Amino acid sequence: MFKTKKDIVYILLAGIFITNAIVAELTGGKLIQIGPFIMSIGILPWPIVFITTDIINEHFGRDGVKKLSFITAGLIAYCILVLFIGTKIPAFETGETVNDEQFYAVFGQGLFIMVASIIAFLVSQLIDVSIFWFLRNKTGKKMIWLRSTGSTVISQLIDSFIVSGIAFWLTGKISTSQYLNMSFTGYTFKLILAVVLTPLIYLGHYLIEKYLITEKQNSI
Repeated sequence: MFKTKKDIVYILLAGIFITNAIVAELTGGKLIQIGPFIMSIGILPWPIVFITTDIINEHFGRDGVKKLSFITAGLIAYCILVLFIGTKIPAFETGETVNDEQFYAVFGQGLFIMVASIIAFLVSQLIDVSIFWFLRNKTGKKMIWLRSTGSTVISQLIDSFIVSGIAFWLTGKISTSQYLNMSFTGYTFKLILAVVLTPLIYLGHYLIEKYLITEKQNSI
């Protein structure tokens, strides 16, 4: 089914990318507070999405990231549809099973959050890939950390404010001060993790290059 090792790498990276993006969307409705800081629990898987995005950018180009981003957005939309239908079908209740109120409390209120996240996700991904390749064209194959962190700095600032604004502030779930707190906290958390996890990007590049080198040698 897979003609080359590069095909296998792309499928594996795509699986990691899509899984973490969908998990982030499904868990995004839960807010947590650490001291004075408020953030969504859904931001926890996003650093893995950042790392995967940068690795795909390096090895498969901007088209590889764009296509995968649109596919992921479509799958998230499918999740929204299934969950919406699920909230409309009456539950069979025994006292021990999940009832309609519990199901809606977890998934129903998160539907609008997921819609907001799709918008933020696509906007931030398109901005990320544009900045990444602007820096890539300036630096060549050197300074992976610069294009990785640089693209994340801008794209995730926009992502954090869009998703929090649409999902929580515009719907009246949080105040303006809480919206700013949540947006800046989420952005800071994602940015710190993106910087801390930069070595994993280098590790990923090394492992992929090592895995693909035999195929490159055989094709010569």
